[in-house]
Amino acid sequence: MTSPESQPPAPQPAEPESKDRVYRSAPAIAGGVLLLAIAGWLGVDAVISGEGRTPWLALALLLLVVPLVVAFTLRPAVYAGDDRLRIRNPFRIVVVPWGQVASLRSAYSNEVLTESGAKYQLWAVPVSLRARKKAARREMRATAQARRETGREGSRGGALGTTEGLRLGFSREPLSDGPVRAETDRIMDDLRGLHEARRQAESARGEVTVRWAYEVLAPAVAGAVLVLILVVLG
Repeated sequence: MTSPESQPPAPQPAEPESKDRVYRSAPAIAGGVLLLAIAGWLGVDAVISGEGRTPWLALALLLLVVPLVVAFTLRPAVYAGDDRLRIRNPFRIVVVPWGQVASLRSAYSNEVLTESGAKYQLWAVPVSLRARKKAARREMRATAQARRETGREGSRGGALGTTEGLRLGFSREPLSDGPVRAETDRIMDDLRGLHEARRQAESARGEVTVRWAYEVLAPAVAGAVLVLILVVLG
């Protein structure tokens, strides 16, 4: 028997690896699945029941349309890790270390600006002006309700309570955990917070890399060429 002193130390549990936060657009995915279903239904029907060059034209159109639908609906995603931001857009994959990010800007689209002045759009985090207006209306209603409730509580507390209730009741700050924000604006806030926390880290340094998505471009170009040839040949 081995003595307790000679026994090997128990292995320490490995620290869990940090996983990237993944942001995608659920409406875009749903729309992409619907479009693919419609294209598949029409294309298969044309291939089976079509005559002459119609089946070949349908196949060529499917070769052109399917990659484009996938590129603009199912493919876009944003992966935010501790060291870098990986942006998967329709035709490119951009990897930006946090140390190279100058700012994350939201206007009519959400964009990341690098220290070199390059700008890349976040296709997976689209801006919805309708969602912003809806969030603004909810914020106004929450603020008005908080003012009314605070005023009623203050009026029940006597003269001093009335003064305090009026002071708080007409305050511009809502009595809530935070302002009501649209979903994509909250995502951008998360990305800005991660950028502020990690931009000075040694592991967040590096160069920006851009890779074209040839797996999407190649079949789409081939489909476009085939469609052109079939149309010209009549």
